[in-house]
Amino acid sequence: MPVMSPDELLKFLDEHFPQSAHLNLSIEHLDDKTIRLRLPTNESNLRPGGTISGPTLMWLADCGFYLLILAQLGPVALAVTTNLNINFMRKPEPGDLIGEGRLLKLGKSLAVGDFTMWSDGKPDPVAHATLTYAIPPASRS
Repeated sequence: MPVMSPDELLKFLDEHFPQSAHLNLSIEHLDDKTIRLRLPTNESNLRPGGTISGPTLMWLADCGFYLLILAQLGPVALAVTTNLNINFMRKPEPGDLIGEGRLLKLGKSLAVGDFTMWSDGKPDPVAHATLTYAIPPASRS
């Protein structure tokens, strides 16, 4: 059972990462192993050619996996990304991005998982990332 609710996670994000507050990220699903997010996009997320930019997709994967970890551990601001590998699979269309993260391992010092992203309403993923996070020693017993 997650120790933080979707509302608590978004409040934590607003307080500790105020640069993300204007993005209107929402959490559509959360359980012990998975999270589903929705990120509305706009002109500022587009790159030349009218596609959603790679940095926007990387941010969604990184932030989404971070929130999934926090949901299990509680408010641990200093959990940090140690690896993020992303494959861009097709051109994401302007509009909402949907991201689903999966926690594969939550150990004492590392968390490992993956994150898949889609353009809303489209069946095929636009990107897939694998992530590893370092967990500060005092956070996990």
